[in-house]
Amino acid sequence: MGIRFRVLMTVTIATVGVGAVFSLAAIGTAGQAPTGRGAAPAGRGAAQPAARGAATGRIPRNAWDSRPNLNGVWQATNTANWDLQDHAAMAGQFYQMGAVGAVPPGQTVVEGGDIPYLPAAADQKKKNYLNRLTEDPEVKCYLPGIPRATYMPYPFQIVQSPSNLVFAYSYANASRIVYMNTKVEPQIDTWMGYAAGRWDGETLVIESTGFNDQSWFDRAGNYHSDALKVIERYTAISRDALRYEATIEDPNVFTRPWQMRMPLYRRLEQPARLLKYNCVEFAEEVIYGHLRKTPRISR
Repeated sequence: MGIRFRVLMTVTIATVGVGAVFSLAAIGTAGQAPTGRGAAPAGRGAAQPAARGAATGRIPRNAWDSRPNLNGVWQATNTANWDLQDHAAMAGQFYQMGAVGAVPPGQTVVEGGDIPYLPAAADQKKKNYLNRLTEDPEVKCYLPGIPRATYMPYPFQIVQSPSNLVFAYSYANASRIVYMNTKVEPQIDTWMGYAAGRWDGETLVIESTGFNDQSWFDRAGNYHSDALKVIERYTAISRDALRYEATIEDPNVFTRPWQMRMPLYRRLEQPARLLKYNCVEFAEEVIYGHLRKTPRISR
């Protein structure tokens, strides 16, 4: 029953979130540079700030508040999804996959390099790693959670308006709404949490709470409890790059708050589009295959 409920909630939340993305994207928002074929101009006065920034390389601005315009498709280009910390290249768990299933080497994105686990939590992290092939939520195409959705090897899109922001992620068609200048009270625990945003000078700050304890931070088994609180900071450092910082707080798992940081880059294809990666159908056999009356026969 617990698994069925989590799956039902996952599908429901993802469906509602994606609907919100397309509803908000359909609204003409001043200062948002149109993308894709057939996109209608946002209006002469509205389009000028973003267009002027694009032409000169300066950070584009919103027409309604002169804040940085973050609309676009972005992606991390690091190995944090494999392991947040320093790690060497290593073979995968199936030698038949050769280099395709191997782990690429990578540098830590964690400030100071160490994640401050409580002793019992550190033991659980090791167990997670040993059982990662069956326990990692990514294997089952569950929603990625925050901040992992940001640095998975798939792009995501920011849709910005005067009142809210929508983050749409390619992986698992995940999405979330960020309510600006509004206090958000979580109603239930979810995979993606409840997000409240505000501007701190030139930096977008998003505080998220109301998470369940099902998502991981990476494939190495780094994890959290349902007491997780994430404070993200998005700062435009150029037209096509953002500095991303996430502060992690969880007194049930960590001895103190800790931080990760990395750059995010704009996808420059014309037009840059967010394509659906509906991985659920690829994970059905992993999740439900054991329930078959007759086991599947390999051919």
